[in-house]
Amino acid sequence: MENQEQEPLLLTAWRRCNEFAAEHNISQSTVSAVGTVAAIVVATLILRLTNAIATASIKAATGRPRKFTVPAPKIPEPYSTVDAPSVRVSGSSAVQCYAPATGQFLGQINPSTPAAIDRAVVAAAAAQKVWAETTFEERRAVLRSLLQHVLDNAEDIVKIACLDSGKTMVDAQLGEILVTAEKLKWTLDHGEAALRPSRRPTNFLMMYKRNTVHYEPLGVVAALVSWNYPFHNFIGPVISALFSGNGILVKVSEQTAWSSQYFTNIARGALVAHGHDPQLVQTVVCWPQTAGHLTSHPGISHITFIGSQSVAHHVAASAAKSLTPVVAELGGKDPFIILDSASRDLKRIAEVILRGTFQAAGQNCIGIERVIAPRAIHDKLVEMLAPRVKALRLGPEADVGAMISDASFDRLEELIAEAVAQGARLLAGGKRYNHPEYPTGHYFQPTFLADVTPDMRIAQNECFAPVLTLLRAKSSSPEDILAIANAPNFGLGASVHGSERDPNLQPIVKGLRAGMVAVNDFAVYYAVQLPFGGVGGSGYGRFAGEEGLRGLCNMKAICEDRFGWLGIRTGIPPPVQYPIKSQPDSWKFTHGVVELGYGAPLRKLKGLGNILTNM
Repeated sequence: MENQEQEPLLLTAWRRCNEFAAEHNISQSTVSAVGTVAAIVVATLILRLTNAIATASIKAATGRPRKFTVPAPKIPEPYSTVDAPSVRVSGSSAVQCYAPATGQFLGQINPSTPAAIDRAVVAAAAAQKVWAETTFEERRAVLRSLLQHVLDNAEDIVKIACLDSGKTMVDAQLGEILVTAEKLKWTLDHGEAALRPSRRPTNFLMMYKRNTVHYEPLGVVAALVSWNYPFHNFIGPVISALFSGNGILVKVSEQTAWSSQYFTNIARGALVAHGHDPQLVQTVVCWPQTAGHLTSHPGISHITFIGSQSVAHHVAASAAKSLTPVVAELGGKDPFIILDSASRDLKRIAEVILRGTFQAAGQNCIGIERVIAPRAIHDKLVEMLAPRVKALRLGPEADVGAMISDASFDRLEELIAEAVAQGARLLAGGKRYNHPEYPTGHYFQPTFLADVTPDMRIAQNECFAPVLTLLRAKSSSPEDILAIANAPNFGLGASVHGSERDPNLQPIVKGLRAGMVAVNDFAVYYAVQLPFGGVGGSGYGRFAGEEGLRGLCNMKAICEDRFGWLGIRTGIPPPVQYPIKSQPDSWKFTHGVVELGYGAPLRKLKGLGNILTNM
């Protein structure tokens, strides 16, 4: 018996469909239509399956976290403490690094020169040209390895951050590791959706156009970050810059320069683990007189600044020389509002107040600076909080860690003494603390002031210290609460506590002059990657979330022909072609175009008539 060539499966299916149609008197046109639809469905399924297999193979190649090691910075031996606890040392241009909690000497770092900054920008720019061509999956692979490294080495990272900034291990776990892991996870899960080209609507006259917005890397961006969370403040901008396809240069604070190279090597290690250029991430340590060279540098495409109002003026003026856009986050005087309707929840709220005020010795830009409550709540809080604040212990392994330096101590003591003289009650603390075990450490007593009024300077100026101030409102009405809450020239974060059924709650939330508000919670907007930033004296622009990622991109608007393949394109009609034959006729024609596009139905008809009669 001869071997017959086997009939293709699809041809067999098509033949049997035709036989079935003939037996049941189904028209050939119906069979063709059904066959066409079936072919489209099968082709779509095959394409999706092929794409899924390809994606799976790419993820298999790049998706698994890759381990890498980063040696911790060396601590000088034998153990010694600094004679003068300051980053500046007389007779030297080097940055003196020391532990603010103990005064332990950590080393010296030579500051970057303008020439070194130039070299860093050039190196990052060269690496960025290649990095800009990577796929989102390749960028995710780097961030997955970075996340894995942070989780695997959390204790080492925390110890280094604590040594350099003075905070406790618990405060660092929350403020350095948890929020960094969240930012990485959010970027891995949602970053591509934020940066994928987005479709935009068209209009009647331009119905033949297709509109999209593309988010393209800017090049090399810069971040000037504060010292209060040395790891997170460094790595946060790096995460956003890398995922958006940029190179980055981070200017770290002189106060935490010692840990910066270690943290830089962590970011670079993730890049190297996947075969990418580590020069994509650069770090600068410099004195203020050199920082202007960076902020005015023509090779920098965007600046994120986290710091004080006074320094922000210099940064903005310097950046203006090269027209570099700036996002400025300048701290706050965040209100923590408690309404009468929250009276049954005071035990929980009191714990939130303590954590939100005294974490990291109060050195938090969205820390609780003012607690605002009506009389009955105010008095209950005094009873609940006073003994708790008095019981707080100071030390690197106690409740409240050190402050970064003693530079603000004179100002703090003056503000507290002035408030007491004006009628505030000092219920705990109020002055610097000479730690018996660490005499060169920078400690300030956990402080509690009640009966503070909005006109006091301590209620108007950011303390950035372990200072709890309690202000009394006349009532829980929006008018009384907002008069106090919105009084300072700050508008960063805020919290409002009250029953969801309280008619005062939402008007207060809406009326707060703030960039972010937590309802019945504290600062949680930062833990879910909402856009971060403020208004007024708290700065402008946003980082974090979709807005933060897109802010590091050139938002390129692209308008294309939807049916260009049919030859449908914009043409210049004869009435408006140069030279204009008749201004009156041309005006009637263009007037008709406007009415056709934007008028009510009858005006559209009139507009169409003007177009047709003046062609």
